[in-house]
Amino acid sequence: MLRRWLGPPGLRGLRSAAAGLPAPHPGESGGCAQPNIPTFGFLFDIDGVLVRGKTPIPAAKKAFQKLVGSQGQFLVPVVFVTNAGNCLRQKKADQLSHILGVSISQDQVVMSHSPLRMFKRYHDKCVLVSGQGPLLDIAKYLGFCQPITIDILRETHPLLDMVDHDRRPKVLHSSAVELPKIEAVVLFGEPVRWETNLQLIIDVLLTGGCPGKPHHQASYPHIPVLACNMDLMWVAEAQSPRFGHGTFMVCLENIYKKITGKELKYEALMGKPSELTYHYAEYLIRMQAAQRHWKKPIQTLYAIGDNLMTDIYGANLYNRYLEEKNSRKGSIGRIQAKVAAGIRSATISQDDEIDHTWQNELAPAAATNCRQNLQLCSTSPIKSDKWARV
Repeated sequence: MLRRWLGPPGLRGLRSAAAGLPAPHPGESGGCAQPNIPTFGFLFDIDGVLVRGKTPIPAAKKAFQKLVGSQGQFLVPVVFVTNAGNCLRQKKADQLSHILGVSISQDQVVMSHSPLRMFKRYHDKCVLVSGQGPLLDIAKYLGFCQPITIDILRETHPLLDMVDHDRRPKVLHSSAVELPKIEAVVLFGEPVRWETNLQLIIDVLLTGGCPGKPHHQASYPHIPVLACNMDLMWVAEAQSPRFGHGTFMVCLENIYKKITGKELKYEALMGKPSELTYHYAEYLIRMQAAQRHWKKPIQTLYAIGDNLMTDIYGANLYNRYLEEKNSRKGSIGRIQAKVAAGIRSATISQDDEIDHTWQNELAPAAATNCRQNLQLCSTSPIKSDKWARV
């Protein structure tokens, strides 16, 4: 199957690798006048393509051996783009290295929250973070200096979380710690206790970042909300897809609108299918090529995924952006995360005013097109080790 992906002509090393034959190491001529230098890179989804839950897909490991040369280095730039956001990049890289049997660095991994490193104007602000996993570690790694978790907020204001009777405070006491005003909300991923997170996030939005105070309708537009991972559903070991962070976001949006009569607005949406995430992934592809001293520009990106509304839609969005950029003769234009029409009614705020200073760090996109490949892994036990290309 991987041989079908390695389609661009003129890359003898990659074709021989795909055929199981020895390939000269990139950067070495192997007796030829010119080395084999790739002009394309791969963007791989993880869940549903390489693993199902925690179970590796057997064909994935075999396929990735074809992308690695005799010295253990990739023959072509490869980045793993996942909408997961409950761990640090290094942990995900270690997991992938174990699953695929090849060495993968954190610089080859794009988590749903990775582009937040570029939103530096929020890094010095007090932000409320929602999700699961080592949230404070993730937030600080991304550059946030004053992150507050839902648990910290709940401990400071114990009367705010009242759904679970067993968790209601038995004795009321004043908190010895006074939290600073919350200036933004960052949604990393789906939390464990949805009712707690929904309640406290709504409290923060309706009080202008001071959840200990009464709600007031004047807090509109609300403080900025930055959200990662818009997956409504995702593939795990179960026979049917499971709720993703997108489902949690739908709940939050509808509760907010039911209470206020107004739309919840996002300052930024990242993770697939946002163009911002693909732009960041392309940046990592270019960095890999530069580290390997591959002089030819990476012109084509191949995005491999299993989700039509995130992997495929996102790749098509980015391809359209690249085409528009090229038609404007190199103008960067405007990169704005977008969501498939019909998934949610919430809108993106300050569309023309969002801070784009991160573009200076990433540099303009250099690729000319982004092609998508849909990979469906059968749930049948007989065909569970087969990849089907549609």
